[in-house]
Amino acid sequence: MAIYKTPGVYINEISTFPPSVAEVETAIPVFIGYTEKATKTTANDLILKPTEINSLKQYEQYYGGANIEEIAIAITTNSDGSFAVDSFTEPAISYLLYESMRLFFANGGGRCYIVSVGLHQATPAIGNAGDGGSDPTTMYGLLDGLNIVRSEDEPTLIVIPEAVKLINTDYQSLVQAALTQCNDLQDRFGVFDIFDGAITLDNSGWAANRALFGNNNLRYGAAYYPFVRTTLNFPVASNESNVMVTADLNPAAALSSFQSSNTALYNFVKARLKEHYLVLPASAAVVGVYATTDRNRGVWKAPANVSLANVIEPVVKIDNSVQDGMNVDATTGKSINALRAFMGKGTLVWGARTLAGNDNEWRYVSVRRFYNQVEESVKKSTYWAVFEPNDANTWVKIRGLIENYLTQKWREGALAGATAQDAFFVRCGLGVTMDFQDILEGRINVEIGMAVVRPAEFIILKFSHKVQTS
Repeated sequence: MAIYKTPGVYINEISTFPPSVAEVETAIPVFIGYTEKATKTTANDLILKPTEINSLKQYEQYYGGANIEEIAIAITTNSDGSFAVDSFTEPAISYLLYESMRLFFANGGGRCYIVSVGLHQATPAIGNAGDGGSDPTTMYGLLDGLNIVRSEDEPTLIVIPEAVKLINTDYQSLVQAALTQCNDLQDRFGVFDIFDGAITLDNSGWAANRALFGNNNLRYGAAYYPFVRTTLNFPVASNESNVMVTADLNPAAALSSFQSSNTALYNFVKARLKEHYLVLPASAAVVGVYATTDRNRGVWKAPANVSLANVIEPVVKIDNSVQDGMNVDATTGKSINALRAFMGKGTLVWGARTLAGNDNEWRYVSVRRFYNQVEESVKKSTYWAVFEPNDANTWVKIRGLIENYLTQKWREGALAGATAQDAFFVRCGLGVTMDFQDILEGRINVEIGMAVVRPAEFIILKFSHKVQTS
């Protein structure tokens, strides 16, 4: 209390409103992988340094473009002078990050973080010890990138498209480490591609792929199958030197050499290049859907029943009988979300479950991510109360802060209930959530319960005959 010594009129402003919750963003993915370069100011200064970007152009500025690999085409000339393709050898596509970023931004992605763990000359590896030497081609591995992300506060999604380039045991170690990090920090969620996402899986294949995720922390991740055939063509160098053309059994030559000597052949090969498309893991496109759904509807809306942009089709066609076993697995409880093509609708994300698909509490991606958002937002907004008096005044302020925030979420449609009292509760107080021992030990216990809306996964229409009555 102020002490007044001089006669006069004094004004004291009394705070009556509780502090407000500043809501954290929900769709800020961090992408980990290999890049053409990693330079902002000096060469390789962005290696193993999480960096925020907002567009594909900014990615290209800092990290370059696609890895250029050789494309081999054999051409024969028909008797009428037309051309035919004898063979088209597609490149292996050793690095997936750049093309994945194209899918991410095409599907509505925005602000994100990039962690480059090495340049394209390196062999994709799990790492975990990086030599840290001067050779940029042997710097680090994907696990090194994951470990460095642990100290970053903003990322809420972990995406590692190049994980599928590892051997299966390294993939297993990486995805389980990602799930462990999500569980430890409780502010992020992992989005994964099935390791064998490019092939049709039988029962043993599904069992082997599910086993790679282990049994722990499954509520903090979701997996998607299969890979997708995109509208993106194979990368061609600016001078077309990576396209090697063999014409009529002559020695192979770069495509650019035909531009002036045989324009018709040159144009024919250029047209054929546009008919071959990249097959990519779908995680980056799916994360773009997460970002779009969060922005347009809210994190509580399931990121599903949305078509993927720049995608022609899934590489494996899935019907209801196949998805039955993906969505509900009685043996392991691990759900895999499907990407399916529907007539007139394109390729849709047709699943909304976490890897803990048989868990009644954490079955759905939207529920887990909404809890992440609320937990992190409330946590950061109650730091002001640390070292405040542990009395009723502080308890009321904390309770009012959280109740105001959750009331707004209820009004937005995130919580189910006819009234706010039906949708959530916030408890805090002596004899309610604390006893005198808690006070002595400096604890304020706050209990929060929320009835989060859940997706309508199965729409059941029941039809029957009605007897004519008139």
